[in-house]
Amino acid sequence: MSLAVGSPAPDFTLCTLGANGPELFKLSEHLGAGNLLLLFVPMAFTGVCTKEFCEISNQINEYTSLNAKVVGISGDNPFAQKAWAEKEKITLTLLSDYDHKVTEAFGVAYESFLPAKNLIMGGVPKRSAFVIDSKGVVQYAEVLESPGDLPNFEAIKAKLAELA
Repeated sequence: MSLAVGSPAPDFTLCTLGANGPELFKLSEHLGAGNLLLLFVPMAFTGVCTKEFCEISNQINEYTSLNAKVVGISGDNPFAQKAWAEKEKITLTLLSDYDHKVTEAFGVAYESFLPAKNLIMGGVPKRSAFVIDSKGVVQYAEVLESPGDLPNFEAIKAKLAELA
């Protein structure tokens, strides 16, 4: 079961690749300065995930003007994420949930990812969106069963505007 609106977001620490190499991103260290939009996606280098993160990258000023930092999370390793970001010009901070612990903590893991297409990997994150307010409380939660669907970004922006 995924986290519901009103739940405290579980604290986590994940790796990202910064200009000087691997860096740690701890959720609790980013609270208090504004809101966070956490976007979980199944896999780097896939069509819908690339489309989502490229569109968000192109609209990043809309989110920052709503006092939100946008972070992308996938189960890929940080080096694959960096290659993906460079190739596709993705500007979001990408966090590697390689062991799927954060995906599980947020309750958004597939038991078996696309078994009909022989991608039977467990633990892959479902495409999901969570708005976490400056106090660490979930204010918006959307978990999609189909990896081909995108979150309702208009509803997300409306929630962020309400919190700004």
